[in-house]
Amino acid sequence: MTVTLDTPKTTFEVEPLTIAGRTFRSRLFLGTGKYPDFPTMAAALEASGTEVVTVALRRVNLGERGQGSLLDFVDPEKYLLLPNTAGCYTADEAIRTARLARELGGWDWVKLEVIGDQKTLFPDNMELLRATEKLVAEGFTVLPYTNDDPVVCRKLEEAGAAAVMPLGAPIGSGMGIRNPANLRIILEQAKVPVIVDAGVGTASDAALAMELGAQGVLMNTAVAEAKDPIRMARAMKLAIEAGWLAANAGRIPRKLYASASSPLTGLIE
Repeated sequence: MTVTLDTPKTTFEVEPLTIAGRTFRSRLFLGTGKYPDFPTMAAALEASGTEVVTVALRRVNLGERGQGSLLDFVDPEKYLLLPNTAGCYTADEAIRTARLARELGGWDWVKLEVIGDQKTLFPDNMELLRATEKLVAEGFTVLPYTNDDPVVCRKLEEAGAAAVMPLGAPIGSGMGIRNPANLRIILEQAKVPVIVDAGVGTASDAALAMELGAQGVLMNTAVAEAKDPIRMARAMKLAIEAGWLAANAGRIPRKLYASASSPLTGLIE
């Protein structure tokens, strides 16, 4: 007699991420700064599987083509270029920078940064909120970088942000997720995607962000300044996928005492 077992229906594919009506297969966003050279950057982007790359407009001339420019190595047909207002310290500076990106290449998605402190690179949330309101009114798709403050994230969402991007730790610090409790609150209340931005140091940090329920992770330094950026990019890809799968698999509850893997009832004596 042949016994047929029903195989449980499941999938090992990470669900696509949708932001402002645009869908991405990858939930990993990568920056383009700090790499030792453009070929290494291009290889790391390829290894990561990312579809969204950020470009700091105050450091890179997107209007420049040829002669080894960034756009020789980042194909706008393959990647969504996400102009970044890094280095802006007022709402007006950030707004001007976003408008420049639109004029140069029609880019109307923007990773919005308004820095409030040069040493910590923490955001100026009052200026950030003002810039978000203005740019949303002008038709931009705004993804603001902010601190892990649930109130600020809620206000940014109310202002029309397409996603909110709270930091895991200070930019470039590599300290990982320092305040998981706040991130849980942000995730619980948010009706737009939450992308953890900044502070990731290694793959386990990215996996933790996803296990907490984040819809994606944005990073730059963790990959660009790794000893082997290409290998680290691949590690981050796998970590994002593992974290999302774990978050959606339903982990066992934490217990103070042991729980035997094999039941103690029905033992053969």
